[in-house]
Amino acid sequence: MSKLLRALILGTGFAGQGHALALRDAGVEVVGMAGRTPDVVEQVAASLDIPHASTDWAQSLAALQPDIVAVGTPGGVHFEPVMAALAQGCHIYCDKPLAATAAQARAMFQESQKRGVKTAFAASYRYQPYALLAKELVADGAIGEAQEVECISHFNLNPLIPFGWSHRLELGGGRLNNNFTHKLSIVLHVLESTLVAVNGETRNDMPQAPVVAGVHHFRERKKFAPKSADEPGLQWADANAEWSYTVMARITPAAGHSRPVSTLFKHSGLQPRFAGDCIAFYGDKAAIYIKGHYAQGPLYLCPRGGEWQEIPLPARITESLPNITDDTQRNWTHLAREFVADIRGQDNTGYQTFEDGWIYQEVIEAIRAGQGWVNVPNSLASGR
Repeated sequence: MSKLLRALILGTGFAGQGHALALRDAGVEVVGMAGRTPDVVEQVAASLDIPHASTDWAQSLAALQPDIVAVGTPGGVHFEPVMAALAQGCHIYCDKPLAATAAQARAMFQESQKRGVKTAFAASYRYQPYALLAKELVADGAIGEAQEVECISHFNLNPLIPFGWSHRLELGGGRLNNNFTHKLSIVLHVLESTLVAVNGETRNDMPQAPVVAGVHHFRERKKFAPKSADEPGLQWADANAEWSYTVMARITPAAGHSRPVSTLFKHSGLQPRFAGDCIAFYGDKAAIYIKGHYAQGPLYLCPRGGEWQEIPLPARITESLPNITDDTQRNWTHLAREFVADIRGQDNTGYQTFEDGWIYQEVIEAIRAGQGWVNVPNSLASGR
């Protein structure tokens, strides 16, 4: 495929803007943006030199006839526009969660298969440089046979974060949708593995949230938080999303392992951290410890009976990624490059697709149900 690919962006917030930049960096012409609020979509589109701005995504889809639709809206409103775009034969680049329910996610995956289009699922922190270094070390046998994984994080979020989509499950909120997806993606990629079964529980530490006007950019919501829950005239809305979770998982690496790897994902959204967040991989010969909740680094290796040593990040890894400082934008851009290359028939590196997004949503619903160990559907390919 040699023609110039054209994209329509759905969403004007952090993800929508990031997707536009990522696809443009991958050589795609971004021809339109659709959002909810007229003045916001017009301002954001103009700031990004996007010629078409609209509050009617269906009209934009029909009028522009894009090759690609990028979905950067909250997960609860993904289903209808994605199904419409698939029916029109568009390739889809979609942020996580894929949908608000596993049933919707499965229907989206099945429709994409039926239409024969390319899809990308942007649980994209698997492209963190130190996660890629860990993947190399594991593949080279540095830790021997993997036995355990720990993913621990405490975010100390403000309990007065203004009410929004993140507080409601039906809107795509919850920490499983928006934190666990990234961590699961990192672990599966590092170990080139398949998720076999899960068990877990969740907790809603924020049953109500203050209603505050003016919040648009997800990353700036804390600036709008009231200083006290006792402020006069403050209104409240009910919240049903989890803010903490504990998940145990059995993961089977692609080859060379005699038994599943025991994996723990522990996250507390509102609790303060004492020690640093981390992702750690333990084997029968050594262990890898990466600082940061999304493997921001640095990375340390400790041989059995030895001492922890920092492993420098090789230049080949950083040079293989977009030269972008912001982790989120760099990861979106790298995924966009892989996605667009596949559309053009140049390469398929095994990036995540709607199949992964559907499986992730099945896993999330099983964890929220809290009914013990649940086997994961086996459609998910190893190591993607």
